[in-house]
Amino acid sequence: MLKRIQLECRGKSPEEVNDLNLDNCRCTGEPEGLTNEFKALSRLSMVKAGLTTLKGFPDLPNLERLDLSDNRISGTLSCLKGCTSLTHLNLSDNKIKTLDALETLGELPNLTNLDLTNCDVTKVPQYREEVFGLVSNLQFLDGYDANGQEAIDSEDDEADEEEENGQEENNVDGSEEDPDDEEEEEDDEDDVDDGHQLNPEVAGTVAANSNLNQTEDDDDDEDDNSDVDSDEEEEYDLAYIDGDDIQDDDEDDDDYEGGVEQEDEDIDEEDEDGGGESPRGVKRKHQEEEGDEGGDA
Repeated sequence: MLKRIQLECRGKSPEEVNDLNLDNCRCTGEPEGLTNEFKALSRLSMVKAGLTTLKGFPDLPNLERLDLSDNRISGTLSCLKGCTSLTHLNLSDNKIKTLDALETLGELPNLTNLDLTNCDVTKVPQYREEVFGLVSNLQFLDGYDANGQEAIDSEDDEADEEEENGQEENNVDGSEEDPDDEEEEEDDEDDVDDGHQLNPEVAGTVAANSNLNQTEDDDDDEDDNSDVDSDEEEEYDLAYIDGDDIQDDDEDDDDYEGGVEQEDEDIDEEDEDGGGESPRGVKRKHQEEEGDEGGDA
């Protein structure tokens, strides 16, 4: 238990410790390691610590809450008379059998809550009346007052009160709003559409899809421009080819006319050189004569 006490002190001196939890800490039967040096101690819990006696329990004048439940304590409780500020004492599930063992509790002027549940003393006739008569300031015994009304756990009330006080302090400290926080709230309101705020994941997906669609549109525009350029190049090539074909046809016509003139010149030369007419020349002359006769007629 001594090592556990040193650990629970967390580097503080005994005079600085206000709350000490020694639950499930096994001992030799007596509260070892606790001394009068813990004079600032206000809460002490030794649940299921293997205690059989309170012999050697120190005087703790500021101790208000003491939980000794689930042990094997029996005999006198006289060692608690130095805990004059004690208001809550839990001795449930112990071996206390007689009312005589409780006589010392009548010397604790501030004791208002006592729990002896599952102790043999609760089987004594007129147990509740006897205990309320023994401890003059006692308000609740085993969770109920003298009229049988259930007690309200004051620890819960104190915790709620502390929480409320903490919230009030936070509200006072944070009464002045940060301008940056107001801007963030305005941005959040802008993101709300018809009462529904866009989920960040959905917003990221929408933005990604928008960028993807924009990229696809740009690619389509580039493909269209490429198709137009290809069509223009194809038309240009066709025009160029057609121009070459037309030029070739013109050259072929020139060659044909030149050949006919050359042929006529050859015929005339033959007529001059041969001194007579060739069959081709006779035929041609005959055609000319027929043409003249047709003209005269």
